Amino acid sequence: MSKIRVMIADDVEILRRGLEIVLAQDSGIEVIGTASDGKEAAQLAEKLLPDVAIMDMRMPGFDGEYGIRRIKQSCPAVRVLVLTTFDDDETVQKAIRSGADGYILKEMDNEKIISAVKAVSGGMNVYCANVFGSVRGTAPAAEPADEKVGSLTERERELLKLIAGGCDNKTIAGTLFLAEGTVRNNISRLLEKLGLKDRTQLAVYAVKNKIV
Repeated sequence: MSKIRVMIADDVEILRRGLEIVLAQDSGIEVIGTASDGKEAAQLAEKLLPDVAIMDMRMPGFDGEYGIRRIKQSCPAVRVLVLTTFDDDETVQKAIRSGADGYILKEMDNEKIISAVKAVSGGMNVYCANVFGSVRGTAPAAEPADEKVGSLTERERELLKLIAGGCDNKTIAGTLFLAEGTVRNNISRLLEKLGLKDRTQLAVYAVKNKIV
């Protein structure tokens, strides 16, 4: 089984090194590069194409917001997990709107950080409890008209619940007894039906409309 290839971006060298040591505890993860700001992170991501880029938000010069946007523009397959000390609404929303696939805090236990890396690599969106309220407030497009909620089928509601719970396509397929290809098609149709762009907005939609 191939390892999850991870890149770390943080302006504090001792924190970069410390995170490398933490991730090295898991045999399924390999740190392939480190960067000290958003610009260097974007350049390194384009060169190395990691599975996951771990990004701090506040860095001198080119910050995490810059790095996330550049990475998502140049290599959208790279998953970006924000790991920072800041949980204020403004910083969280900058990260999510830039395309971050997850947002966790440095105060988390080592095992939870490792689990978050694995989950994001597997296609899940991961947010710690401290920031979930801010995530719910992002993406205006995720505030649909009431008639759209009423038009959802029971299967579509179940799909939304699972997406909001952070399930990947394989898990959803197993839960709903569907093929993964069918799940992908159903998600695409649901995005089109609700006028949304991605899984994050679907999760926000589900929460705001009390589907979960």
